[in-house]
Amino acid sequence: MALINEHYLKLTKNYLFADIAKKVNAFKATHPKADVISLGIGDVTQPLCPAVIEAMHKAVDDMAAKETFRGYGPEQGYMFLREAIVKNDFLPRGVHIDPSEIFVNDGAKSDTGNIGELVRWDNSFGVTDPIYPVYIDSNVMCGRAGTLVGGRWSNVTYMPCTEENNFVPQIPDRRVDIIYLCYPNNPTGTVISRDELRKWVNYALRNDTLILYDAAYEAYIQDPDIPHSIYEIKGARKVAIEFRSYSKTAGFTGVRCGYTVVPKELTACSMDGSERYPLNEMWLRRQSTKFNGTSYISQRAAEATYTPEGKAQVRAVIDYYMGNARLMREALAGLGLKVYGGENAPYLWVKTPGGADSWQFFEQMLYGAQVVCTPGVGFGPSGEGFVRLTAFGDRDDCLEAMRRISEWTSK
Repeated sequence: MALINEHYLKLTKNYLFADIAKKVNAFKATHPKADVISLGIGDVTQPLCPAVIEAMHKAVDDMAAKETFRGYGPEQGYMFLREAIVKNDFLPRGVHIDPSEIFVNDGAKSDTGNIGELVRWDNSFGVTDPIYPVYIDSNVMCGRAGTLVGGRWSNVTYMPCTEENNFVPQIPDRRVDIIYLCYPNNPTGTVISRDELRKWVNYALRNDTLILYDAAYEAYIQDPDIPHSIYEIKGARKVAIEFRSYSKTAGFTGVRCGYTVVPKELTACSMDGSERYPLNEMWLRRQSTKFNGTSYISQRAAEATYTPEGKAQVRAVIDYYMGNARLMREALAGLGLKVYGGENAPYLWVKTPGGADSWQFFEQMLYGAQVVCTPGVGFGPSGEGFVRLTAFGDRDDCLEAMRRISEWTSK
């Protein structure tokens, strides 16, 4: 008899965005003529740039000829992409990464969810709150999170990011084995300064803590003083794994490609403390067993984002989305709403007016303005009283959404 992994039963019934879809579909069923604009789920709307399309067409042609056909690729990713990553994403920032430390994947979500397999189930871990739900749910699945009590998991150290602390999380006053950091942050759209990030690296070095650093939105940083990689901080190679993605950088949500950096200096300790084991070797072994590599076509597409034409075209799309963020931020602030983020990230974190809770305001906006947002409490306890809006929509839809919200709030 097969026995169920009971930890899965602890998960909430639906993933956050499935709950949103269910409520939106119910609204559409009762309002069939409604034209709903979604500013909730962070999916992109602009087409792939010409350089990427050209590279994908060429890659498909490669697969059509015996001389250039590719079967199974290297689990770690093709060298042409890993070398391009080193040359373009890290060297210009003075960061030295070896191609053997880069693992190409099918998007950052997979690796951020799977990376916990490298460490014991009973490691303690902490998250900034609010935070991307995958970090919590993947730890619930293996039993690391404990039990859910009053909206909080018993074995999780929550580090609140609130108005009161200017969305800067306080470093724990005790040792935590694993820390999740995401900057620019999803969902708040806020960033971390170099000095603050240095504090986290120093904490990790002192406490032998593993930092899992999600930098999926680093391409949206506008402030030149904000670090794009945790490896810009001295000592980070000894304590941190970094995740990157082409999903939002280059619109690859449907193409699927990203990468993870696991430095060779990074180690974890045996149970008795007598030995250290390199996580780079362990992750390669894991990927070789459970992952057959990202498609050749996707990797050629990612490589094209580093050509001069690709860089310019990708930057133009990012500027388009950040233009959306700017007009949304200005419009909402003009209505008297408190708005955070949207300056170095494609997300806006909006305080609900009148003390409304997140889901209540979600439904009010849906029924009153036919605009979809994401309830902040879905990202953690400290998200209550906020909603997230994304700037990934079409420009005309963003303008129309702001017009509707203005009309709705003036009633």
